[in-house]
Amino acid sequence: MTTSAGLEADRPPEQRRWTWEHPVGPRWLLLGDVGFEDSYDDIPLALCAEIEGLFVDLPPRPRERFTLVGCTPDGALADLLDRLPAEALGTERAWLGAISIAGPPPPPGTPPSWWGEDLGDVVVLAQRPNPTMPEAVDIDLDGFVHMYDRTDAVARPGDGTEFVLQGWDETPYGTCGDVTGVFREQAAPPVPQVRLLGCRPEPHMLTALDAVGQSTKAGLRRRRIRAEVYLVAADGSVGQVIDAVVSGTVEASEPSRLGAGLLDVTVDSDPREPLPTGVLGILEHWYAGRPAEKNLWAGYNRELRHHWAGVALGHRSSTPDRPAGTTYDLDGRFVTDIEGFYCAIGEAINGPGGYFGWNLGALDDCLCGRFGARAPFRLVWHDSAVARKHLVAGYDRRWLGPAITLEYLLGMLAAHHVEIDLR
Repeated sequence: MTTSAGLEADRPPEQRRWTWEHPVGPRWLLLGDVGFEDSYDDIPLALCAEIEGLFVDLPPRPRERFTLVGCTPDGALADLLDRLPAEALGTERAWLGAISIAGPPPPPGTPPSWWGEDLGDVVVLAQRPNPTMPEAVDIDLDGFVHMYDRTDAVARPGDGTEFVLQGWDETPYGTCGDVTGVFREQAAPPVPQVRLLGCRPEPHMLTALDAVGQSTKAGLRRRRIRAEVYLVAADGSVGQVIDAVVSGTVEASEPSRLGAGLLDVTVDSDPREPLPTGVLGILEHWYAGRPAEKNLWAGYNRELRHHWAGVALGHRSSTPDRPAGTTYDLDGRFVTDIEGFYCAIGEAINGPGGYFGWNLGALDDCLCGRFGARAPFRLVWHDSAVARKHLVAGYDRRWLGPAITLEYLLGMLAAHHVEIDLR
């Protein structure tokens, strides 16, 4: 006879119910691998009561300074420099938006050797003649390099002797001989260590712990871990916390005060931004199961609304799509930004805490089926005037690109045969 424990062991780790005997229940499950090279598996590594260093509020990313060296400006960049007096540079009047930096076009049929880099929220600070090329200028800018994580490296192309400048819509902005301030090595981790507190190691984690103190190449490899983090709910079920990762080298362990047989494990972190502490408050809504009330996300700022939709993605159920032709009601009272739209349509389709995309690509995937709704369907958008007021054309400084408008969303929905009733 197969026992209930046996049934649990036969299930994938993310579908099991996890329990332990200590009074402080497990809050986190780590699924990943030890000593990985180019890939890793979803192997249980540990249950933990707490994880220090995974949720930390960092200061806002500082603006950066760049210089286009030996530049021949064109288009909107040349127009801005021609019409603005020197004292206006560095002010909002000298805001340019976005600049794409790429290499010269390759021969027809040849893929580019380098896809370029994008700068966002760019302000022109100054211009001056280039000291070696009188016909060219050096242009100082500030803004942001478009990157997923502030610790990411930005590699300089190996054969870059000229850079082509473009606007976000590929309009020409000129050329330059070099760019400073853009390319950089990978930064140090903003949180150097993560501590797994009240940790019950699984066999693969014990392998890493057994190698603590070994400084050989093989010993260091055995201490390397990378794990996705899952929230353990009150009933022992788990849901993935998107973008929550413990990755680095196991450095030490010691007995934990949280229970006999538990360990506190220290991991020297790889470069990676932590999640904001506000995500912990979001996760509390899932601890006892799916939220039962809609619009719990409405009081959050844009960043946390984005993470709300990410938590919904990590906890989404695999229920079949409702039949084509179903009508869904979208509560539009709090759709004051694109993140609010994703939260609202997730709940319109799949109920409180529901997921139906958290960026345009994910929304497109959801509209193709297998995420709760099958097109064609009808969407009744209540209080649509809120979105009409806020989802307007312009530049989105959070995402460093053109804002997603209500009209764009309506066109995308219509292209997937969604009938929209704006109210």
